[in-house]
Amino acid sequence: MDIRDYADRIWRGEQNDNIVHTGMNGSGVVDIADGLGWLPGFGNVVTFRTRGELLLFDTGNPAAAQKTHERVREWSGDPLTTAFYSHGHIDHVMGMGPFDAEAERGGGLRPQVVAHEAVRDRFDRYVLTAGYNSVINQRQFQLPDLRWPTEYRHPDVTFRDGLSVTRGELTFELFHAKGETDDAAVAWVPEHRLLLPGDLFIWLTPNCGNPQKVQRYPREWAHALRRMAALGAEIMIPSHGAPVFGAERVHQALTETAEWLESIVEQTLALLNEGARLDDIVHAVRPPAHLADRVYLQAKYDEPEFIVRNLWRLYGGWYDGNPAHLKPAPDAELARAVAALAGGAPKLADAARQAMENGDLRLAVHLAEMAIQADPQSAALHTVRAEVYAARAAAEPSLMATGVYTWAADESRRAAGQEAAAPSVPRLIG
Repeated sequence: MDIRDYADRIWRGEQNDNIVHTGMNGSGVVDIADGLGWLPGFGNVVTFRTRGELLLFDTGNPAAAQKTHERVREWSGDPLTTAFYSHGHIDHVMGMGPFDAEAERGGGLRPQVVAHEAVRDRFDRYVLTAGYNSVINQRQFQLPDLRWPTEYRHPDVTFRDGLSVTRGELTFELFHAKGETDDAAVAWVPEHRLLLPGDLFIWLTPNCGNPQKVQRYPREWAHALRRMAALGAEIMIPSHGAPVFGAERVHQALTETAEWLESIVEQTLALLNEGARLDDIVHAVRPPAHLADRVYLQAKYDEPEFIVRNLWRLYGGWYDGNPAHLKPAPDAELARAVAALAGGAPKLADAARQAMENGDLRLAVHLAEMAIQADPQSAALHTVRAEVYAARAAAEPSLMATGVYTWAADESRRAAGQEAAAPSVPRLIG
């Protein structure tokens, strides 16, 4: 397969390759240019050969660590001297184990890992919140057996604002960016006219609203995209999805993604500054309509309304402007009061099912949730809740929303004595 033809099909929307659909996962290292390879997967690995050295940008996810090592070794037998982390998410930093072990067996030097200084803090936080991260990622990716790691390969060299690394004939100009994370390292490799944006470009709308994860930085993300666009890269290899070839396409993808983000930021801040409630802002802000057909701006992972909520959290705190939410009654107490007014929890469930049949899924899930909060032991009510959340999941475009709603449906299926749905997630092992 010609990689440029493949990338062209992705650009034209004739085929999918992004953070949700992992395209060529399993194909091994694909040659991009002389001494430059791309190992596609859930967390791409970019490989370099230079004067007898092997270099990596990102190292892959924990489930695929051994397979990643095998694939890379099929491409090059040179000793790995340097690996770069684009950021500290586990689908990018968990592939060093086999390479470290290889160096130890051979009596050589352990490879040097380079990353932004905040990666260390992230790893510390992951250890503190391993249980929470297990739960939310089980829910997001529908992987009930997932266990969050507590041991990490820490970087040997870190930087704050920027760092230039020269290995063999190659130069890696690194600079810090905030976007999906606060620890991102973007790399510019001038010898290949190559941009390595990490997860700042994922072939879908930016992942900066994720409802279950820590703070994201949409405004700073847009700034980083414009900084990258100014480099004039002729090849861009993101850490999820296919390469982009051609300076014009790289520039367009970066600047239009920046424009998309800037529009959401500007609309949200304008309404926030007017004193609007969060609920009003969430339902008022819309992304630019003229970019709606772009392959790389489809909301199949994260969603615009999640980004709005994240902006509110960043700039406005947790109070959403509704006084009743400042010190609310417990959910179950409120649900029982509403159920009593409605004539019982089954009445709420009936109303939920009716709203679902009328196509008002947003209202339906509120009513179904209240019914269960009012009577959590009822198998009949759980059956309705499962139906409503399953319908909501089926109607959702984004993996994040689908994951949450499917998880809720499965909770009620199990409570009603039914089987959970089969998971549908990106393939982790390539």
